[in-house]
Amino acid sequence: MTGPSPTLPLPPVPGPLPAATPLVVGLSGGLDSTVLLHRLAGDPGLRARGLRAIHVDHGLHPDSAAWGRACARECAALGIALDIVAVDARDAGGLGPEGAARRARHAAFERLLGDDEVLVLAHHLDDQAETFLLRALRASGPDGLAAMRPWRRFGRAWLWRPLLGLPRDALRAYAQAHGLTWIEDPGNDDDRFDRNFLRAQVLPLLRGRWPHASAALARSAALGADAAELLHAGDVQALARVATADPRCLSVSALCALSRARRQRVLRHWTGGLGLPPLPAQGVSRIEHDLLGARPDADAAFAWHGARVRRWRDLLHADVERVTLPADWSVAWDGRAPLPLPTGGTLALEGADALPGTCRVHARRGGERIHRAGRAHSQALKQVLQALEVPPWVRAGLPMVSDDTGTVLAAGDLVLAARLDAWLREHDARLRWTDPGDAPPPALADACNPNCD
Repeated sequence: MTGPSPTLPLPPVPGPLPAATPLVVGLSGGLDSTVLLHRLAGDPGLRARGLRAIHVDHGLHPDSAAWGRACARECAALGIALDIVAVDARDAGGLGPEGAARRARHAAFERLLGDDEVLVLAHHLDDQAETFLLRALRASGPDGLAAMRPWRRFGRAWLWRPLLGLPRDALRAYAQAHGLTWIEDPGNDDDRFDRNFLRAQVLPLLRGRWPHASAALARSAALGADAAELLHAGDVQALARVATADPRCLSVSALCALSRARRQRVLRHWTGGLGLPPLPAQGVSRIEHDLLGARPDADAAFAWHGARVRRWRDLLHADVERVTLPADWSVAWDGRAPLPLPTGGTLALEGADALPGTCRVHARRGGERIHRAGRAHSQALKQVLQALEVPPWVRAGLPMVSDDTGTVLAAGDLVLAARLDAWLREHDARLRWTDPGDAPPPALADACNPNCD
């Protein structure tokens, strides 16, 4: 006589969310996510919230389309709606194959998730142990050693990992007892990938000596998460002390007044909260040595993965690398419609139908002079911008407005010639230059540390 089929205990859906908040399973078709989908689909209360699935086809294996069809059959049998999305998971940013696939997958999830929906992923206790070891071998600090969080914000949605407390063996026993079928990805057997090597070679050896090794490592990750939460609260307070009116800028002198350990955490928290790629291992040290230790007039910078931190005077500025106006770019503009710029920004006339004459908008060429209101003579534009304390990274992207004789009328909307200034005042109009960097970044206090997971 056989006993009852094993079940998988699930914690309640965390967070202060309404009971109607939908759950969305990240379904790869492998053992873990197949078990998760089956378990959630068998719970009337969870189904009542709204339950669907997303399968991401990375296109990295010849059979990947067949895996999507297998997921579709499984969802149809359970009466679950499924979205299948193909992504480009090629490594174009030095992340490595696993990192590139993860980034593409998470970007797809974020596109398909609605406000406050809950993405449910099937990571389990053994996955957590592997992640902890990987982070330790990469010399991660408390944030990295906290490994995967069971519950956190995920863009405009949430991410929930209800199986983190259960070992892989429990999932396999459940699948076998319920007669589930799943996909075996041959890539999981490739020991060239770090996680696969840990799973196949290292953890079995550790468990041979310490049977509870995976549980102990996962417990260490949980303790690390507690410590990281406390440190995070201090980081938020310290960041507020060094912040400026522009979230992309910090005060160098205030940063230097912090302890070295706190300063390093604040720098990572700051860049992560701006949505920039995680700083590399030596990134903070480079910023401290090359930028904080630089002369205020050195215009020092540190770049990584399409992002850049610059030092200018008492400011540290962080942003993605931005395209400057091509040196030979020049177009006619009459102000009747906003002018798209090659940098992604716009130049617009507000409050009037058109400029008094057709102008040319072009990149800075150097040596420009401008005659401002209240001045008897023209001034070098470079000196004007320096006197206004316009940072070098802003100066580099300024669109110039000149009349048909080549006389400079405006530098963006920051500096106006007397003639254009008088005309705008007379017509109650204004010139507005918007830059791609003007968009507000995510709230820094709520940003997840990029080392989280």
